[in-house]
Order: sequence, then structure tokens, then C-alpha cells
Amino acid sequence: MKPAETTLTAFIGHTIAAQGSRAAVTAILAPRGPHPENLLVFEDMTGRQTDLDVTGAAPARGRPKLGVTSKEVTLLPRHWDWLTTQRGGASATLRRLIDAAMVAEAGTPTPDPAYRFLSAIAGDFPGFEEAIRALYANDAARFRDLTAGWHGDVAMHALRLAGMATNPPETA
Repeated sequence: MKPAETTLTAFIGHTIAAQGSRAAVTAILAPRGPHPENLLVFEDMTGRQTDLDVTGAAPARGRPKLGVTSKEVTLLPRHWDWLTTQRGGASATLRRLIDAAMVAEAGTPTPDPAYRFLSAIAGDFPGFEEAIRALYANDAARFRDLTAGWHGDVAMHALRLAGMATNPPETA
């Protein structure tokens, strides 16, 4: 079973500008120039903000400084063989598999990705704290009421990240 590809949602201001794979989002945003104003990009699975290079420049060599800790992993040769065929190499594949397993293990969606997303984009919105309480109480109706006056697609995307959306948007 191939792990699901990481999907992203890009906001320009408080409006969704692109959704889909990293390549798809990059292709959609590239015509806007190398540094679109007010661009924020989030990983859909985690709600974490991520960088996206829309300049077309080759990525820098070496390890990114992400707080990565190096430890030993012992696998059978067939596992190493499979890992070498995966996008991003062994470490990236293992991180994706672990993230997917953590989500699956939880059984039900958690509000954590929505909280991470909202903290980055809506922390100064009116009623933010009360909306977060509703989010963690799994009270979608109250969350919708509290966020009705918020800008653009922010509340809708938070509901989707928390697994409370009634009709998730299509991705590119």
C-alpha cells in the first residue's frame, strides 16, 4: 500500500488560492511570481505551516533545519530496498508513514491540525479563544456560529482539518 501523498492548502490573505499536491499547488501559484504577497501554505494532515518554493529554483542541498534527530533504525534488506524507491528518500517516507499511522491510530480526527492552522492565520481574529474551545469540544455548530464573521475560507478549512466539514472541497 502506497502512503497518501502530502496535500497542501495555500492561502493568499484569508482566501484559499490552491489545494492539492506540492507540485499542483506550486504550478498554480508560480504564475503569481516568486513571492506572492500574504502567502501562507499549510500541510493538510498536520495543519502545520510549510514553505513552498514557487521561484522554480533548485532546492538547496543538505538537510533542512527542522529539529530532526538522528537515530538508528534497523530494517531488513527488503525494507531498505522499498524505501529507496519512495519519493523523498527513506527518512521522508518513514516520517509520512509514522504521521499516517498516528492519524489512523487516533481513530477519529483530532482538532490539533485545525488548532495549528488557526493559530498561524487567525490568532488575532475576534472570538479566537472561544472558537478554539468549541473546536476542542467537537461542537461544530458552535464553532460555525463563533466564526461566522471571520474572513474568507479560514473557518471552512479549520472545520475540514478537524473532520467536521460537511462537504470537503476538491483538491487540484
